[in-house]
Amino acid sequence: QEQVTESGGGLVQPGGSLRLSCVASGINIPINVMSWFRQAPGKQRELVGRIIEGGTTKYVDSVKGRFTISRDHGSNTAYLQMNFLKPEDTAVYYCNAVNVASGTFFWGQGTQVTVSS
Repeated sequence: QEQVTESGGGLVQPGGSLRLSCVASGINIPINVMSWFRQAPGKQRELVGRIIEGGTTKYVDSVKGRFTISRDHGSNTAYLQMNFLKPEDTAVYYCNAVNVASGTFFWGQGTQVTVSS
């Protein structure tokens, strides 16, 4: 069964850190791009950043210098290391995995991140 599973969310104080994990399993086509999105209450889902096959990463301006995306070599596991968290980072974080050639993409169910004192 094809599925994408996020984990690692939780409650953290401002200035703290969290590490999210994303595992894409049961998928028998190459995953070329793995991305992290987030959706805050009342707002549209936005791209946080992505990692492309080969290791190139790209981030939205609001998280540059604070968030880092990585991927285990040769696997469909990606991570989002979040440092210096701010209350405005509070959202449900989603992982997205894409096979570029076919345009097929897979979404996870999301993990809640709450930044509050």
